[in-house]
Amino acid sequence: MAYRLQELLYSGKRFKTKKNGAVYLNSMLYHCSEDPHQDILPSEWYGKAFLKITKLTHLLKDLDLINGRLVDIRNDSIISDDRIEHKMNTFKSLVRVFIGSPSMQQTLKKNILAFSSLEGLKCGSFAPFGEPREREPMLVDSLTKVSNFLNISAQQRKVVRLTLCPQVTEHRIWTSALEKVLNGLKFDLDSPVRCPSKGNKMGQQIIYGCLKFLNGNSNSCDIDSTSWMKLAPRKAVSSSDSGKWEDVLDMFTDLIECLRSETGLQLHVTKLEVMKEGLAQIKNVLLDNSIGYKEARHQENLVQKKLSKTLGHSSRCLFTLLLYYLYEITTDIEVDMRGGIYAIGGDNRFCLSMGRILTSSDDKMVLGGAKQLDRVLGIFKLVWETAEMKGLLELQGHLWCPWSRGQGA
Repeated sequence: MAYRLQELLYSGKRFKTKKNGAVYLNSMLYHCSEDPHQDILPSEWYGKAFLKITKLTHLLKDLDLINGRLVDIRNDSIISDDRIEHKMNTFKSLVRVFIGSPSMQQTLKKNILAFSSLEGLKCGSFAPFGEPREREPMLVDSLTKVSNFLNISAQQRKVVRLTLCPQVTEHRIWTSALEKVLNGLKFDLDSPVRCPSKGNKMGQQIIYGCLKFLNGNSNSCDIDSTSWMKLAPRKAVSSSDSGKWEDVLDMFTDLIECLRSETGLQLHVTKLEVMKEGLAQIKNVLLDNSIGYKEARHQENLVQKKLSKTLGHSSRCLFTLLLYYLYEITTDIEVDMRGGIYAIGGDNRFCLSMGRILTSSDDKMVLGGAKQLDRVLGIFKLVWETAEMKGLLELQGHLWCPWSRGQGA
C-alpha cells in the first residue's frame, strides 16, 4: 500500500525503526478480544484518510498536544486556539483508525513473525494495537487506574499504597509539589498574552500569599544546611510567621473560585482541587516558622503521618505526589494509544506497550514523546514491581508519525 506511517520503537533508552511498519519483540496478546477486526473500514477510506493526515501534518508542524494543552516545541510556549486544537484531535483520531487498517495490521503481524522465536505462532493469533480500545488515549492520573490496567488484586494494591505513601508524603515532597503547582499557574497568569481581568489579578495576589506562606516554613531538615542548629527565638514573633495548614486550604479555595471561569486555566484549577484533598487532611496541623528544629520536625512528621494515613489508593493527590517524587512534575500524563500487555513466550515474561502520535519526526519532538512514554511506562513498571507481581515486565513505547518519500525512518 502506498500510504505509510513510520514507527519509532522506544525500548530501554534505544530506538529501533523500520520504514514499512514496526519492529516488535516476540509477543502474544495477553488481554484478548473476541473480535479483533470490529472496526475495519472500506479500503478507499484509508487512502482519503492518509491524504488528510498528510495535510494536517503540515498544518500542525512543530505542535504537540501534551497533557491536554497545545505546545509549540520550538519554544515550549502554550497555544490557546480552539480551532488548531480541534485539528490536532482530528489528526490523532485519523492516525488511530489508520493504524487499525488491514494493510497496516498485516505489516505489523509479518514483522512480529519475522522476529519471533515462538514455535507455532500464527499470523492471526493477535494484532498489536489491533483492537479499537488499544488505540484509545488514556490519562494516567491515579494508582487505581494503573492497577486496573495491570490487573492488580486488592491485597496487592494495599501493599503498593503502604509502600509508596511514606516516601511520597515526606514534608519536602509535599511542600515542593504544592509550590510546583502554584508556580505553574503563576507562569500562565503572568503571560503577556493573557487579557487582564479581575480574576487574574486576584489570583496573582492569592498565589503570592500561598508561596510566601510556604516559603516561610523553612525549617525542613537539609543535610547540607545548618538549619538543624536553629533554636527557637527569644523575642516574640509576628503572628504572620505562624499559622495552620488550614490557612493554605482557604487560599486554595479562594483561588479556585476566582479562576474557575477564566479561559485556558481549567487544568490548573483541576490540579488545585486535587491538592485540596491533601490540604483538608492536615488543616489542623501547625505551620510555624518561629520554632526550633525539634518542634519543626514534629510538625513535618505529623504532616507526613496524616497524609500517609488518609490519602487512599485512588487519590489523585497521592498520585500527584508520586509524579513529583519520581520526575519533579505535577501534571498528569496522557498517552495517545493505551496499548496492552503481551505475554512473551512461556517463561512468565510480559511486555507493556503504549504509544504516542507525533506530527513529525523532528528530533526534539521525538525526544519529547520518548520522555513522556518513559515516564508513564516507568510508573507502570514501579507499580508492577511494588505489587510483587509474578513475572518480568518489559516496556515498549511506540512513536508514530507520517512517513513520506525521501524521509528516513
